[in-house]
Amino acid sequence: MGSTSGGSSSKSKTYIRYAGYVEENHEEFLNAVAAFRVGATGRSPFADYNSDFLESQNTLFESAFFGAGYYISSFPSLYDMYGKFMAGLDIDSLYDQMFEDTVNAPEVSNLVSAEAALYDDDINTNVLPRFLAGMRDINAVQSSSFVIGRSIIEDSRVKAVSKFSAELKYKLIPVATERWKAHLEWNKGVVLTYAELTKLYFAAKMDVVGFNYEMAVKDILWPFTVLDYERAALGALQGAAKTTSDVAGSSTAGKAIGGALGGAAAGAMMTPGAPLVGGAIGGVLGLASSFF
Repeated sequence: MGSTSGGSSSKSKTYIRYAGYVEENHEEFLNAVAAFRVGATGRSPFADYNSDFLESQNTLFESAFFGAGYYISSFPSLYDMYGKFMAGLDIDSLYDQMFEDTVNAPEVSNLVSAEAALYDDDINTNVLPRFLAGMRDINAVQSSSFVIGRSIIEDSRVKAVSKFSAELKYKLIPVATERWKAHLEWNKGVVLTYAELTKLYFAAKMDVVGFNYEMAVKDILWPFTVLDYERAALGALQGAAKTTSDVAGSSTAGKAIGGALGGAAAGAMMTPGAPLVGGAIGGVLGLASSFF
């Protein structure tokens, strides 16, 4: 009565099918993409970024910063600049120099000489004629009183000129002190500006080198970039797929804005007397460097 029967089961494959016109168009699309892929694979837009090009860009960058044939090593180091302007500075000797250049300047001597000439003119024109007339009226021209009177007049002249010279030089002492302070600030400013320029150079250098090598890497990976778009075309029926390749590189606009703002800040710091002018110049330089 009871009997058993054996059988075999086969695994079935599941297929996802689309409307005929969709599959036909997709096939034509894939054929077109494959044809473009064959031509585009060997036509990298980054092919010029080879070792010779990178070297020429490096030379161009150095020339833009320092002039043709010069490099950052052609100029004193930052520590050398600090040693010249700050570390080796004797503030006492500097004050003596500022005092001498201000208080005993040739212009001061010229002012004293001019004042003395005015005194001489007044004495010869007004004082001596009245004195001689008075002594003649009392018949004292040949007396010792005449000689004493002339000596008193000359002594008054010398004292007046000395008083003028002392007052003038005394008023110049605060000026000498302010010049001394300004000189110290200038030395400090030179070192700080030199440091900012050095920082700006290396920041721009890193941006330029990074961008150039990024383009060189894109040249090497160009075939994979093309294939990535073909991969996206193969999966087009499964929904929109984003390619992982970024052919144009990172946001150039973002870099440009960042470079402009950074350059503007550096320019404003380097020109404290005219921050708007320095900021505008720095902004232009920063914007230009962001596109390299």
